[in-house]
Amino acid sequence: MAILAVNAGSSTLKFSVYPLLHGQVQASLLSGCIEGLEPAGKSLLSWTIGGRRQQRQIALGTEQRFAAALDCLKALLQAENSIPALAAVAHRVVHGGQETRAGLLVTEALLDHLAQFNALAPLHQPHNLQGIRAFMQAFPGVPQVACFDTAFHASMADVDYSFALPQSLTDHGLRRYGFHGLSYQYVISALQQRSKQADGRVLMAHLGNGASLCAARHGRSCATTMGFSTLDGLMMGTRSGSIDAGLLLYLMSQGWDHERLQTLLYRQSGLLGVSGLSADMRRLRSDGSQAARKAIDLFTHRILHESGALIACLGGLDLLAFTGGIGEHDALLRADLCASLDWLGVKLDALLNQQACGSEAMAIHRQDSQVQVWVIPTDEGSVAARLAAALL
Repeated sequence: MAILAVNAGSSTLKFSVYPLLHGQVQASLLSGCIEGLEPAGKSLLSWTIGGRRQQRQIALGTEQRFAAALDCLKALLQAENSIPALAAVAHRVVHGGQETRAGLLVTEALLDHLAQFNALAPLHQPHNLQGIRAFMQAFPGVPQVACFDTAFHASMADVDYSFALPQSLTDHGLRRYGFHGLSYQYVISALQQRSKQADGRVLMAHLGNGASLCAARHGRSCATTMGFSTLDGLMMGTRSGSIDAGLLLYLMSQGWDHERLQTLLYRQSGLLGVSGLSADMRRLRSDGSQAARKAIDLFTHRILHESGALIACLGGLDLLAFTGGIGEHDALLRADLCASLDWLGVKLDALLNQQACGSEAMAIHRQDSQVQVWVIPTDEGSVAARLAAALL
């Protein structure tokens, strides 16, 4: 048997198949992505199996594009003889609320409960839930398991997740939740297999189109930059990150309504908004314009700014880890950030930093560095698969 781990977004469906051996999750047999799920999008199926990467254009039609994408996925699974029957489908779900600490078997009641968090993660949660419903129809009889990005941060203390608001509001769930939890759970587990420092004071940086930091001690989350929603903390691809609430009150006084503010903060800000060019760090690096430079500098500064706060909460730093699309591949950002943290004794090995490209876990610090620095390619799917296996 095997577990299919999936991450359903607005324009992509990422998937991986993890075989089970004596109930334990093994290395992925097959992984891939279907792109172009948005209306009129150019659809592409790409997958890797046995070290071979393949891709082909696919036709999804004009309606029910996600269902058509699932038909393509089912055909791929059936065509590959090495893929076992599915024991479960494990879904990444961004928001699970304050009570969720493990994977849960999907029911209609659970989906209704999770829908109340759509407004807190509008770029992800609605698509996660729509994806689950589509998989329930496409794979009838196969258990569907929801695995939550918020669960890893359930270990935070009251002082770390509380807002300075009246108790009448905080008692009803207005608190910090934290996100990227499946990624952080994978990273800390990978670090613990490689370094004794991983049980000490660790700062993990998940940097991509969505970006956050997580401070961990003894392998458990104790503080993170994302809060009540996926807007808080670091500047991101199209999201603003932390912003003065008074600025939003001012815009409301100028006639801005909820929809306009939401579009501004989630879709028109961040790297895209500051540069006016792109949310893609690779394009900004190659552009060379003053606007692109400003966006990169602000992105880097916000990481440094928030890092200082989390390092203070940890009382120092033993290990710094980078993950996510930017964290794994942008050597210049890693070098700039580590240079700004040299007062902590962070010493980067320039050659190792250049060689780290996200293909494998790699230490990139010098021998005389007081803080270890690692690049850890994340694998949220394997965490979701393990959670589903544990539940089953």
